[in-house]
Amino acid sequence: MAEKPDAAFSTEPRSAPEVVPARPGRRQFLTMLSLAASAIAMAPVVLRQGSAVNAADATGKRTILITGSTSGMGRRLAERLAAPGTTILVHGRNRQRGEEVMKAVEDAGGEARFYAADFSSLADVGNLADAVMKDNDRLDVLVNNAGIYLGEPETRQLSADGHELRFAINYLAPFALTHRLVPLLTKSRPARIVNVSSAGQNAIEFDNVMLERSYSHQRAYGQSKLALIMFTIDIAEELKGSGVTANAVHPANYMDTPMTRDAGISPWNSVDEGADAVLHLINSPQLAETTGMYFSGGGQSRASSQAYDTAARARLRALSRQLVNT
Repeated sequence: MAEKPDAAFSTEPRSAPEVVPARPGRRQFLTMLSLAASAIAMAPVVLRQGSAVNAADATGKRTILITGSTSGMGRRLAERLAAPGTTILVHGRNRQRGEEVMKAVEDAGGEARFYAADFSSLADVGNLADAVMKDNDRLDVLVNNAGIYLGEPETRQLSADGHELRFAINYLAPFALTHRLVPLLTKSRPARIVNVSSAGQNAIEFDNVMLERSYSHQRAYGQSKLALIMFTIDIAEELKGSGVTANAVHPANYMDTPMTRDAGISPWNSVDEGADAVLHLINSPQLAETTGMYFSGGGQSRASSQAYDTAARARLRALSRQLVNT
């Protein structure tokens, strides 16, 4: 599920005005719940095998980038991963909150750096990747956690690059960031990529990807999260044998975050329960060779059928490369 929008994108160091999203309403949440219930159908899946991945070097040191880590589940991940020998790269919009997370990491004996980047701007995403590559000689784990889900009013919004906002932030930004960071991840192998998706998924309508017709926030969100799973399968195949694995996860339904509470819905799960699912993909030795999979909570699951359509993934891949100029 999406976290508090504050963790998803940043107006720093850009001078563009801050986007203040509307709060999601009860109707959108209940619609997503219905989709989530139908999307979590379990099914046997075949593991792809790759190089052994321990997500740490021989000394136990590791560097972890968590996007959207100044609030919500991203912040909890940073706090729980903090330890001597671990460097947490904190990303978010609010520098003050970023400094609070860095202090928590440092108090636990870890190291931390804060990076501000606006995920509604592909230029900022590129700048973030450049800064991470410049400042760090390794990257053991990349957690693409940043994401938004905006509720009422049902107003279609565009990113700085003119793309539908949820598609831009929830999908295009991690697509671009991951590709830019592949050289550093490969250099640091074994390494892991964890994409935080959702059980609320909508098929991509390729002649209406930016939802100029029949727009709804729920549809936009669900499409962007399915696209992220499709990307996970693709990047896992591209990196097969490189020592870098990639998996996607739906952490938990309705975690105890401000977004859930502000919508008037009683949380079903704690932020820690969601973090448990992500930490499993980051740390589990049993998943050392697991790649290209979709998880729901702590177990492997099955995404919407379009994720396994090779022609649809190829079409999405070509469109994405065109949109981010890679």
